[in-house]
Amino acid sequence: MSSGGFLKEMQTIGEKFLLKLQKLPKADPVEIVSFCVILLFIVTVLVLMVIACSCCCYSCCSCDGRPDHRRRKIQVRPTAH
Repeated sequence: MSSGGFLKEMQTIGEKFLLKLQKLPKADPVEIVSFCVILLFIVTVLVLMVIACSCCCYSCCSCDGRPDHRRRKIQVRPTAH
């Protein structure tokens, strides 16, 4: 997908979302609750993705951007008897 097509699709989704928000005060209570549940689900997924990415980046790169060589796995060899 080209960047122009992606931007057009995001604009379309944004316009639909804005239209839905404008109609929300006149909507049925069931529709309001379902919209809030869907919105809460989307926000939860985004927050969990940010947490997962930050934890992964922190374990690989540390905070200052340099790799932490102390956390490197060490291969254990059996002792000779």
